[in-house]
Amino acid sequence: MTEKKKITESIEIPNEITLSMDGHLIKVSGPKGEVSRKFAHPNIKIDLKDKILTIESIKKHSKNEKRFLMSFSSHIKNMIKGVAEGFIYKLKICAGHFPMNVTIEGNNVIIKNFLGEKIPRKSKIAPGVKAQVKGDEIIIESCNLESAGQTASNIEQATRVKARDRRIFMDGIWITSKPE
Repeated sequence: MTEKKKITESIEIPNEITLSMDGHLIKVSGPKGEVSRKFAHPNIKIDLKDKILTIESIKKHSKNEKRFLMSFSSHIKNMIKGVAEGFIYKLKICAGHFPMNVTIEGNNVIIKNFLGEKIPRKSKIAPGVKAQVKGDEIIIESCNLESAGQTASNIEQATRVKARDRRIFMDGIWITSKPE
């Protein structure tokens, strides 16, 4: 059996990004905005020194601690990338049978005349997400990857076709591009 060791992951923070820690809460701010999130696990320690964030296991790690540690690392890297560059999702409005009317009112996307329905369908826009309709395309922008992805998914799910043949009724709003 192999001997278990402590594992560490280091993340270097770019100069234009500021990262601050308040207990388990990590705030990252940059040119595109600010994102904050709590990272708490009893066996994982997060430490910030001289623009280098270190995530390490307190004791000899198991698969569970390694999984949490790598997830924390990925989330923090996404937060840094989001405040530096931002995340953009693009959705395409496809209407073959009935012309759809898509508008943004407050923090809702209103979809009128979907498959000839009289009652408009609504989809929530998460806080901190900017959405705009340009012709037959919806552009979702945010510095938080999870919020942008959830908003795009909410819009796509709002136009899900039920009780019809999906090979014929391909109307809807579809995600065409995601951030890498």
